[in-house]
Amino acid sequence: MHRTTEQHHPIDRLYRSLQPEDTSTAVSVIVKLRGETCDIDCPHCYEKRKEVPGGARISPDQIGQLARLFRHRPLAVELHGGEPLTAGREAIAEILRELAAQPQVVRVSMQTNGVQLDGQWLDLFDELCPDLQIGVSFDGDARGNAWRVGYDGEPVYPRVAAALELLAERSRKVGVIATVTPAVLGRAEQVLDHLASFEAVNAVSFVPCFDSTIRRSTAVRARRVPASRLLQQAALSGVGGPAWAIHPDEYAEFVLAVTAHWISAGHFTRLKLEPTVSTIRRLRGLDSGFCHFSDLKCDHVFTLYPDSRFGSCDELPWPQARLAQLDEVTGQPELARLQQGSLLLNQGKALMAKCTSCDYRSTCGGGCIATRWRQDPAADTDAYCDYRMRMVDGIAALLAQPAHPDGVWCQTLRWQPRTPNSMRDVNAFIARWDNPAATRAEVRLHASEHGNINTVGLPGVHEADDLDPAHPKWREAIEPRIWPLVDALTTGWGLITYDSCQGHQYGGLDLAPAALRVGLLPRDRAEYARTAAALCRAAGTVSVPPGGIEIRVARSELTCETTGTSAPVLDLSLHPDHRQDWDAYFAHLDTAARALAAALTAEQPAGTTCACPLPAPAAASTAVTG
Repeated sequence: MHRTTEQHHPIDRLYRSLQPEDTSTAVSVIVKLRGETCDIDCPHCYEKRKEVPGGARISPDQIGQLARLFRHRPLAVELHGGEPLTAGREAIAEILRELAAQPQVVRVSMQTNGVQLDGQWLDLFDELCPDLQIGVSFDGDARGNAWRVGYDGEPVYPRVAAALELLAERSRKVGVIATVTPAVLGRAEQVLDHLASFEAVNAVSFVPCFDSTIRRSTAVRARRVPASRLLQQAALSGVGGPAWAIHPDEYAEFVLAVTAHWISAGHFTRLKLEPTVSTIRRLRGLDSGFCHFSDLKCDHVFTLYPDSRFGSCDELPWPQARLAQLDEVTGQPELARLQQGSLLLNQGKALMAKCTSCDYRSTCGGGCIATRWRQDPAADTDAYCDYRMRMVDGIAALLAQPAHPDGVWCQTLRWQPRTPNSMRDVNAFIARWDNPAATRAEVRLHASEHGNINTVGLPGVHEADDLDPAHPKWREAIEPRIWPLVDALTTGWGLITYDSCQGHQYGGLDLAPAALRVGLLPRDRAEYARTAAALCRAAGTVSVPPGGIEIRVARSELTCETTGTSAPVLDLSLHPDHRQDWDAYFAHLDTAARALAAALTAEQPAGTTCACPLPAPAAASTAVTG
């Protein structure tokens, strides 16, 4: 039986609506202890851009209201701001006591700028909430933290670094949220090394500053404009958006560079890295608790302000994200109705409409709606999705060939998993391929009227026996059009092919056409890296495949049915591009296949340098001074 949301919302697997009767799925509430009130004044702060007067404090009674609203459901609470520590020790102690009294609260965390953290605060946390998860906003080294300043315009880096040292002395582990601005671009290795040098830091999440839509400075209510706001105004005076903003392409490049260094420097042994770890989990078919990669997005994230404004995620535009006053919401059924009637949330779902048909949906997870809006989709509709795909492609390359990180920069090979894609015994197949003296079993070869060769002689996807070049029926098992490519890759390149298809049109049948493809099973990661680079180089030498046919080189995985493990594989295929239909594709397929076979014959899998350029050195970022 399908749920109502599955029937009405095709994006339900990417964006799950709140189900009031669900008692197992947690919701997250961001508690703005002091609203936007903060003791520092970072020019790129999204909270202060809401320009809502602060000063009030969240009360214990409001925490109790939250618990009653989400009774019988796990509740994760994040104490946030502005700066939560500006609420003072007595007020926060009362909040922590109230949270401890609520049995459904499964996690309490705090995001702080770290400026006020001292021994007395840590004593308080140890006494009242020893499991408190502390996150510190800290953008890497001193240069990277250039935009984190006090009202005097002076950097707060020294005070935050001192707080991290104190946390280490107290054996506290913390996560760092680091904003990626131009101040860290091109310096991923140095920035990660610096963060890793703090013993207290065991997790780093790099978040993008896609603020291209910001055009005006934050309002100033005081008579005297503080130095920090003058700094902000100066940063907004240039062309192309704020001086602290970056483009999605720059963020993708930074994430890939920092991930490659995270692996090569061994930081992965003690440091969780985001968005890397969530990308890896999705590549491995696992869930992620990070909402950018999960289906628990804006309908499962709420924000509470001291004046009882209650709404969706704090990163969404406010007041549009407001749903109601907390004391006006009678229960989760009403909350779900308010969400369903929210123009903002419905527009957010609409932004994800194209995700339902995207090849990357199972790994990307749809991303973050608030970040999409900040990136300005009206100006560059594909930039956000392009960065997500680029990130997935690069991290997939690093997983397959960690000893050859240059593969991360290849833009020819894409992550395109095939389903189904399995073999009975992968290791036995490799061993038999490399041992001509091994016994070869009898195989079942039958051809369909559409040219398919498989065990049953039927069109479509069916079981096929696994053969190798030493088998007496090897040539007979390969379909004619794909043979030149298979021969070039096996005889010429010495590789193992685990699958091939010459392409089938299936006229008159209710079957989707099949593209020409050949699958390669590298023996080890070194061979994988050489093969991937050679395929990229070969594909680049085929000038323009005729008839609007495009060459695709894909990274995928082959599942071993015997062991349940997966092996990294490479798939080479020809597809009709956006200009052509399948009839035109098959009319020109023979010519395109011959051109690709010639390119493969002229190439060899030697070295790991592909045809794609390495990223250019980043220009020095503009100095930020008060």
